[in-house]
Amino acid sequence: MKILVTGAAGFIGFHTSQRLLESGHEVIGLDNLNDYYDINLKNDRLNILRKFESFSFRKNNLEDKEGIDRIFREDRPQRVIHLAAQAGVRYSIEHPEVYIQSNIIGTFNILEGCRHNKVEHLVYASSSSVYGLNTNYPFSVQDDVSHPVSFYGATKVSNELMAHSYSHLYGIPTTGLRFFTVYGPWGRPDMALFLFTRNILAAKPIDVYNHGEMERDFTYIDDIIEGIYRIVQKAPQSDSDWSGDNPNPASSSAPYRLYNIGSNSPIQLMDYVREIENNLGIKAELNMMPMQSGDVKKSHADVSDLIRDFDYTPEWTIEKGIKKFINWYLDYYQVKSPYFSIQK
Repeated sequence: MKILVTGAAGFIGFHTSQRLLESGHEVIGLDNLNDYYDINLKNDRLNILRKFESFSFRKNNLEDKEGIDRIFREDRPQRVIHLAAQAGVRYSIEHPEVYIQSNIIGTFNILEGCRHNKVEHLVYASSSSVYGLNTNYPFSVQDDVSHPVSFYGATKVSNELMAHSYSHLYGIPTTGLRFFTVYGPWGRPDMALFLFTRNILAAKPIDVYNHGEMERDFTYIDDIIEGIYRIVQKAPQSDSDWSGDNPNPASSSAPYRLYNIGSNSPIQLMDYVREIENNLGIKAELNMMPMQSGDVKKSHADVSDLIRDFDYTPEWTIEKGIKKFINWYLDYYQVKSPYFSIQK
């Protein structure tokens, strides 16, 4: 298949593209290569993808409708995996206008490209942030998501609603994936695992919010990619059992679905920190902080729909996943220290 992957130079987009290319698909990678974080990391990811003959790259902003229309018109992707977005819950508090441009207008342009070019299936990134004030654990795709606590989360709820309207009006099969705290090699430098590792190695304190009283459904990147890979190949159909009298938020009379992808095994934040310490052989200096605005105390994914429809259960443990990340980090940044060596 010919597949357009937006955000191809990003963390999840890079791994998704690599998996598709290794499986024999043709990938058109789209990214604007912005400087939200280290551009060198993005370019290094791209350089790996460029080694595949079946990979081509398009640099373009999502909000540039003319450019997006041209990519759809000229490249004619059969399927689209839309992973590009302005990320970051905390950044959205200070810079909400950026999220309108990238996450709302950008997603609209992708939907329009799919509409006018007969795309067979649009898979797009949503987020666990949509659950907001919900404390009914584990979070289910059947739950109400009308109370986000960050503007980032609000844009992701909006994306789900926009996708449903296009599925209903134009018959475009769409699948939204609510990712839960993704981590692993080639990750984002603004995420906890990256920040903690960097500061511990530099003998700097790490900021621990809500005084460590937090739980996260940390999900290793390979589990996310396996889910995306299976899902993109199976376009949703209309749900014959769906009823407007008792509407299921995760499906529809239109070809529309929502899924959680998480480990279904939340971890205490301090256990996460201890696992990093164990792998580095260095004790962290903790800077205990209050809860941040826009944050939630706990996340926990119900993945029963994913298991039912795709016979897939995320399987990476924190112990295995953090070890893989630490090994990658030490190798990529060529860290030299007498305290540890890369673990096999």
